[in-house]
Amino acid sequence: MKKVKSYFTLLFVGICFVSCSGGTSEPKQQQYAPANPQATPEAKQLFSRLLALEKKGIMYGHQDDLMYGTTWWYEKDSSDIKSAVGDYPGVVGFELGQIETGGERSLDSVSFVQITEQVKFFHKKNGVITISWHCINPITSQIVGTEKPNGPGSAWDVPGKDDPVQSLGEVKSILPGGQNHELFNGYLTILADYFLTWKDDEGKLIPFLFRPYHEHSGSFFWWGTVRCTPDEYASLWRYTVDFLRNKGLHNILFIYNTDKVYSVEEFLSGYPGDDYADMLAIDWYGSGQEFNKLVDTALNFLTVEAEKRHKLAALSECGNTSWDIVNIFRKYKLSYFLTWRNRYQPDPDRRRPRDTDLLKSMYNDPQTLFLRDIQ
Repeated sequence: MKKVKSYFTLLFVGICFVSCSGGTSEPKQQQYAPANPQATPEAKQLFSRLLALEKKGIMYGHQDDLMYGTTWWYEKDSSDIKSAVGDYPGVVGFELGQIETGGERSLDSVSFVQITEQVKFFHKKNGVITISWHCINPITSQIVGTEKPNGPGSAWDVPGKDDPVQSLGEVKSILPGGQNHELFNGYLTILADYFLTWKDDEGKLIPFLFRPYHEHSGSFFWWGTVRCTPDEYASLWRYTVDFLRNKGLHNILFIYNTDKVYSVEEFLSGYPGDDYADMLAIDWYGSGQEFNKLVDTALNFLTVEAEKRHKLAALSECGNTSWDIVNIFRKYKLSYFLTWRNRYQPDPDRRRPRDTDLLKSMYNDPQTLFLRDIQ
């Protein structure tokens, strides 16, 4: 049976700004609201809309959905999800890695000009936008250059990652007083200037979700657990948020986002404080019954903590899905879950088929929300 779409006007919850706690201490009583007291009306509206949608269902998100697919590359109105179900996902992710180098394309060879075009396009359709940033290694990139994604100088370039003694201390080097602090300020300036070009037809800054330095509970990025202390990570996060706010970017909702973790204490290691995060999220890849149990446990403590701190919650990255895992997602008050990109594979012999049947089943499910469900 075809899904009956319900269209309605969201009643936005009231916004009340009250100071809140930092770190992992008990938060003070507060109302649901953006962490930034200077948040733009559009950012407040996005926060309230996401809060209301959590009560309706969970949005489906897809990385790079508007930029390329398995058989196409930046074609107007194209989307692998739309090809499968006739509608766009509710959430679309974009990646900005290597914008800090001043080049024209991201680490996935996507044009930054075209990303801007699609951000404006999707915002105009009332879609939700989330941004990731695999920033280059501020130390090794000076030595070898950014030769290729996942290679020398990239975010994944972590020499000695299995031996903390060999850590180069990238995070410490870019904090105030570090030898690469001014270099990193240059990265942030390029990023901020780019964000400032994201304006709607009325000249207002477009609101979006941003999850910098994601998956820090792992050891595969230069900001990961073996590369810096929890305090250094929290300091980097706060410095970045303050830098962007001081540039006038009060339209951003920030996502604090770990890789797989097994306790709330592990999740909060490195947490910058409630004044610096709007959403709590976890990335988790895997499959099978053990995977399902672990994700179920993690989403339980994640959403409990989010509610306690009056934050939004999400599973901000995952791999292949199944009805078993989707049903676990739907047990919790989550804004969205996002599957990663469909790699461009024009060679039919190397192409992985999409699970179109699962996508159609999700689309026909009233609790799994695509673009038309949230407009």
